[in-house]
Amino acid sequence: MLRIGLTGGMGAGKSTVSKVLAQLGAVIVDADAIAREVVEPGTPGLASLVTAFGDDLLRPDGTLDRAALAAKAFADPESTKKLNAIVHPLVGARTAELIDGAPADAIVVQDIPLLVEGKLGAFFNLVIVVWVDAEERVRRLVEFRDIPESDARARIAAQATDDQRRAAADVWLDNSGEPGSLDSVVRKLWDERLVPFERNVRERIASQYLPEIVPANHEWPAQAARLVARLRAVCGDKVTRIDHVGSTAAGTEAQDVIELQITTANQEAAKQLVEPLAAAGFPQIEAGNYGSADPGRPANVDVRVGE
Repeated sequence: MLRIGLTGGMGAGKSTVSKVLAQLGAVIVDADAIAREVVEPGTPGLASLVTAFGDDLLRPDGTLDRAALAAKAFADPESTKKLNAIVHPLVGARTAELIDGAPADAIVVQDIPLLVEGKLGAFFNLVIVVWVDAEERVRRLVEFRDIPESDARARIAAQATDDQRRAAADVWLDNSGEPGSLDSVVRKLWDERLVPFERNVRERIASQYLPEIVPANHEWPAQAARLVARLRAVCGDKVTRIDHVGSTAAGTEAQDVIELQITTANQEAAKQLVEPLAAAGFPQIEAGNYGSADPGRPANVDVRVGE
């Protein structure tokens, strides 16, 4: 199974990308849809919201008035925090149920609006960010979703900045063009990266590549940081440190391969990393050396025993 995190600012067009991926065969797990499900009439989630924000959140038929909730929950950081504390655990439990039910060879795309804010990127094989300029997003929200401009701006301001999203993005999709213009880009991403990535993870195969000498790339540190975060999430307390090493760490002309080094306390701990690393997309090539299964980001991981 390959797990993809899909995110972007409100009004950026995640649903457009999600629909194309669904047509191609992805299993879509939509956090917004789940968030609506867990606060339907009669659920503990809706009862908790009423307790926290007042019974004027309810329409006459007993359903949640989302506009009324938004006006209260996004009014200030503390209210937003209160909302998230109620809804996020419920969404997480339901999400786990859906993922557990997906086929072993599935490409699972989790559409999560607050992925960056929640610092969840390390738990995915890849993070896709859909981007549109903030002013254009405001226009779309007002024009197409009938959201008051002040509300749209407040909700956008409560979310991550473009710089924060860019730091989290393995794939950056610019959706500022005409409707449908992104479809071919998403299809190419599916065919050339996601499908072979899933296959490589399932078959425990490192992606083959011919490294080229290229000029220094200012994105190398951020790319390495994302991989380090994923390795930390996988390795847990089995490692003492994970470092970005080699020529890309030096920031000079180099082969375009991110080199990482994991240090473990002993040989037994190193042996225990073989399967977790493979499942996370870093299959073993030879003893102590692992390669990335991702055809879009060449990387090598060396595991050593040290202090």
